[in-house]
Amino acid sequence: MAVVEKTALLDEPMNDTFDWSDQKLPVRDALWDHFMESNGHNTDESEASMKEIDAKSDDEVRAYVEENLKK
Repeated sequence: MAVVEKTALLDEPMNDTFDWSDQKLPVRDALWDHFMESNGHNTDESEASMKEIDAKSDDEVRAYVEENLKK
């Protein structure tokens, strides 16, 4: 049986994953930038936030991005 990575969405380009985005960077990088901007560029806090995202399913990540990054 094949092992499926539950967070494959994080490595997909933003513009391929979300029709409202024109960014070509991976979802993971967009989230990192979001966390850095929202916490005053605190790397430790951003890392902790990314660990929380890594523990989520693709559907949960998609919902978070839709709610927090869609402009």
